[in-house]
Amino acid sequence: MKLFNTKILGTGSYLPEKIVTNHDLAKRIDTNDEWIVERTGIKARRIADISKDEVPSGMAKEATLRALEAANLTPNDIDCILFSSTLADQAMPNAASVLQFKLGITNNCPALDVNAACSGWIYLIPMANALIQTGVYKHILVVGSEMLSSFNNWDDRNTCILFGDACGVAILGRASENEDARIYSTVLSSDSSKKDHLTLWAGGSAKKITHEVLENNEQWMTMNGQEIFKAAVKTMAAHAEKVVKESGLTMNDVDWFIPHQANLRIIEAVGTRFNFPPEKVIINVEKYANTSSATVPVAFDEAVRDGRIKRGDNVLFAAFGAGLTAGAIFFKY
Repeated sequence: MKLFNTKILGTGSYLPEKIVTNHDLAKRIDTNDEWIVERTGIKARRIADISKDEVPSGMAKEATLRALEAANLTPNDIDCILFSSTLADQAMPNAASVLQFKLGITNNCPALDVNAACSGWIYLIPMANALIQTGVYKHILVVGSEMLSSFNNWDDRNTCILFGDACGVAILGRASENEDARIYSTVLSSDSSKKDHLTLWAGGSAKKITHEVLENNEQWMTMNGQEIFKAAVKTMAAHAEKVVKESGLTMNDVDWFIPHQANLRIIEAVGTRFNFPPEKVIINVEKYANTSSATVPVAFDEAVRDGRIKRGDNVLFAAFGAGLTAGAIFFKY
């Protein structure tokens, strides 16, 4: 069987219009800008407005239109949609199907949601790569779209400062025979022994939203920050080193590193762990906070559009999330 190389044909992103700064949060909870920046590096975040269709599928529509333009494709050129969202628009139908409708796609392409929390978009890239390599599909839309504000407890200063809303997408397709774009190596994992360190207990089949749940404030995210920090640093660094080594290249061959934008301290600790030059790390967490599975594709799209990342560059992605899921991807753009 002939295997095709996979190329990222186009990228796109969407950020809600509303900006909430640390100073804005300080008017509601016992915190201040200095305290938040010192611990997280975050200065602001975007918050979605449902009245503007800034829900996961709506943000994905806008981001996808930008990616289609960059790839010189039309909506009906997409023959598979893979959609990552921690909490999609609704329980069913899935967000990928809703996005298909909003884009006006009429080719009946498959549409699938995946929930691997903050690692979701990273999880979908190796799946899309396999489908492209084997010739099953030609143009796969990979979406990371998150509206974390919908289950963020705005009265808990330990968690509400961390999260924001956004969407990032990429369209994957075949590289031509005279191109050297390719995905070198990928790794995915999940350590379920740590699953309770970051969770949303209520709202699923096992625990429906009831008056008792609301009275006990169980409808919000909960997080063991110290355990998440340690696991994130160790796992992202190990995965990043693994995919570069498996590619037959070295860290010196990595032009850009885009880690999950959860916390500036985590990003700095990961880079220090494998002695990676900070000037090659792409960071935007100060502007947008943690947008879960959207963080990597949003940062990637911004760096492509502002000219930092160019064709032929070797790019390294790494992420972690609830589960605890994690993954890394090393590729030539």
